[in-house]
Amino acid sequence: MPRQLGAGTVCKILDQEEVKPHKVRYYLECRDPEFGEKMAEVLCVYRKVKVLKKAAARSKTKPSDKVAIISYDEKPGIQAIATTSPDLPPEPGVHATFARDHEYKRHGTVSLLAGIDLLTGKVHALVKDRHRSREFIEFLKLLDKAYPAHTAIHLILDNHSAHISRETRAWLADQPADRFKFTFTPKHGSWLNLVEGFFSKLARSILRHIRVSSKQELKERLTAAVDYFNDDPVVHTWTYNLDKAA
Repeated sequence: MPRQLGAGTVCKILDQEEVKPHKVRYYLECRDPEFGEKMAEVLCVYRKVKVLKKAAARSKTKPSDKVAIISYDEKPGIQAIATTSPDLPPEPGVHATFARDHEYKRHGTVSLLAGIDLLTGKVHALVKDRHRSREFIEFLKLLDKAYPAHTAIHLILDNHSAHISRETRAWLADQPADRFKFTFTPKHGSWLNLVEGFFSKLARSILRHIRVSSKQELKERLTAAVDYFNDDPVVHTWTYNLDKAA
């Protein structure tokens, strides 16, 4: 009969070989044959941003309004969660942190459509129930109103269906020539988009542990957060692999 090993013995053997079958580590396979070329296009846009910033610094003026370069994406599925009981403040000898009932009530989700002007740091944003073509076009209209008519608006974004849909292309076709230009990140290349850093900051500073009484309150708090960030805009800078831009 085969000998049966105890759980403790198996754990010791696996530990010696640094094998951890109880854990899962994810990897991402590159499935875009044009990944390198598309990444180079995005990096070229970032290099252009760098050149424009340097020119403005030398002349001690604001960046030219001839072009606006926007890093854009959506953050969908932001949950509007309410507590079912009041939070309890920290109490010495009882609990060192806020105490919160583990039960909660869902009020639905919202999507944040946001773009960062890479020259000024200003965040343009809409908070909507969904992020279809009509919402994306509404965001483009927001940008259209935000910049002078002579400004070329250049967006870095992914290939989401709403960005390349028939409805979106039809709206773009009715706009003045060279008003909008898109540079798409490669498939599985969202990390190349600077706005992801803003979403990460938002998740850590605003959305973490957030509780609201309604979906409308969540929308208002997200809008207030964007206004807060715009009070003192942070100009985001991309440096990784910039020397590999064609």
